[in-house]
Amino acid sequence: MDKVFIKDLLARGIIGLNDWEREKEQDVLVNVTLFTPSFENMVNDDLSESVNYRTIAKNILSHISTSKRFTVEALANDLAKICLEDPKVVKVILRVEKPAAVRFSKSVGVEIERSKGA
Repeated sequence: MDKVFIKDLLARGIIGLNDWEREKEQDVLVNVTLFTPSFENMVNDDLSESVNYRTIAKNILSHISTSKRFTVEALANDLAKICLEDPKVVKVILRVEKPAAVRFSKSVGVEIERSKGA
């Protein structure tokens, strides 16, 4: 398997448990590693054989801006499902962070791994 990655995708959305977090959008940082069958099948440079990372990134941004989740765990699970909707993606490792959510830290978050059929 080969990997396609999206690094440091910055989105804004409602995420959190506190009242103030439910009123104002916050930054959400997403890193995605998409696992796909070997690129050897794509030597003909045919885009239809490739994972469309631009579409996946747009779908992630759209979901974060509208979902209003309470936990980063639930949001990460949603985003993994979005990634696995692409027929060429067989596995995803996804990291979701809330920058500056905890005082004196750069960010807090979760990292999950999901596969098709699991």
